[in-house]
Amino acid sequence: MLDANLKAQLKSYLERVTQPIEIVASLDDGAKSQELLELLKDVASLSTQITLLDNGDDARKPSFSINRPGADISLRFAGIPMGHEFTSLVLALLQVGGHPSKASAEVIEQIRSLKGEFSFETYFSLSCQNCPDVVQALNLMAVLNPNIRHVAIDGALFQAEVDERQVMAVPSVYLNGVNFGQGRMGLEEILAKLDTSGIERQAEKLSAKDAFDVLVVGGGPAGAAAAIYAARKGIRTGVAAERFGGQVLDTMAIENFISVQETEGPKLASALEEHVKQYDVDIMNLQRATALIPAKNPGELHEVRFESGATLKTKALILATGARWREMGVPGEQQYKAKGVCFCPHCDGPLFKGKRVAVIGGGNSGVEAAIDLAGIVSHVTLLEFDVQLRADAVLQRKLHSLPNVTVITSAQTTEVLGDGQKVNGLRYKDRQSDELRTVELEGIFVQIGLLPNTDWLKGTVELSPRGEIIVDARGETSMPGVFAAGDVTTVPYKQIVIAVGEGAKASLSAFDHLIRTSAPA
Repeated sequence: MLDANLKAQLKSYLERVTQPIEIVASLDDGAKSQELLELLKDVASLSTQITLLDNGDDARKPSFSINRPGADISLRFAGIPMGHEFTSLVLALLQVGGHPSKASAEVIEQIRSLKGEFSFETYFSLSCQNCPDVVQALNLMAVLNPNIRHVAIDGALFQAEVDERQVMAVPSVYLNGVNFGQGRMGLEEILAKLDTSGIERQAEKLSAKDAFDVLVVGGGPAGAAAAIYAARKGIRTGVAAERFGGQVLDTMAIENFISVQETEGPKLASALEEHVKQYDVDIMNLQRATALIPAKNPGELHEVRFESGATLKTKALILATGARWREMGVPGEQQYKAKGVCFCPHCDGPLFKGKRVAVIGGGNSGVEAAIDLAGIVSHVTLLEFDVQLRADAVLQRKLHSLPNVTVITSAQTTEVLGDGQKVNGLRYKDRQSDELRTVELEGIFVQIGLLPNTDWLKGTVELSPRGEIIVDARGETSMPGVFAAGDVTTVPYKQIVIAVGEGAKASLSAFDHLIRTSAPA
């Protein structure tokens, strides 16, 4: 099951295990059960601390639990955790085996202090880059608190269960049988939903902080670069981010970040955060900005307010809040989000195996999504508003070579249709004839570009008609002492490498501003 290189790497990790581990497999006579058994035998062969039993009686087969003899740990994988979830398996083994987590002492204590009974179920797909964060967070919580149970379920392998629960997006998390959340969630975010008093305590702590010399709002590539460049100047630097990594967390393959031949978004996001942590930077996660109160006079402080209730003050401010997926803005879209309306083909595509789907958008992202989905679903209908596709010629040739893809141009999507529970079609207008037409399907993947995250800035800094922050060549905005960088600005070409450079430039400009405004008359 595991090749020699992977076995060697895993063996070196398992040397960190200090306590015995018991793996109990629940299997049937199917091929997937035999595949799982082969994987678990390979794992058990690499450490004397691991005992493998195949006499489990869990209703989900194939599945396996990981426990420590004498301990009360309820942690289970239903499926074969390879692909993106192999790391989740490795971390679960290490943590059950006594290797300490990298989570802060404060977070660990918060997990252990949770009262009540929490039975979590997470549906994932092996191609989902967003799922491991959720699986790993809940696994750790199950290791640390005996009142918490977690089972991670491969939706593609348990299709009947997915259909019964109408799971149409991953990761999907259920708590005590009730939907708890969908999409990427980190450990701190899950804790915030469970322990609401913790949000208030955290907001009070943040509001009590001294003013920063430079505060960066946003934790994507631009924000990370800005923080590093500011911290290297030896000034008091903070980063407040809704989620560190930003859009990069939702990106699959990255092959154009210079000097890194190939990587994936979550890996790059993790590397960015680790690099920032090498410096004296105050990182404040789960902080969604809601208002900017700019300084009224030179030498005064800018103030940023957050959804949590926290308020931070700073001498110079760098806005790097990035962008989000653009929505269609048609009837039915909001009602059927995560019930057939999706934005990540890599994550949610496997849930639509053998079904009919549409891709909205004929640019590179849309065509790439259609090509990927064509290998999973029964049929893909790609709808493009323009009279022709806008994707690169090589992608268009590949798309047109696929027998189960229909391309419709001059198509304006007007409505998402459903039965009240899930999507069952869409309606579009033929822009040549004005005729309304209907396509029957089970899933819609929206790939029509990005919107800058600037709603909270209206009425403060100057924005373009597209809602982007207008900046000059130095990253300066219309507000003295306020700078901006990355996809949220008017700088053309929304690329990771450009965002990094713009973040560094904005930070250098902010430092120059501090020098000049603090100099004696």
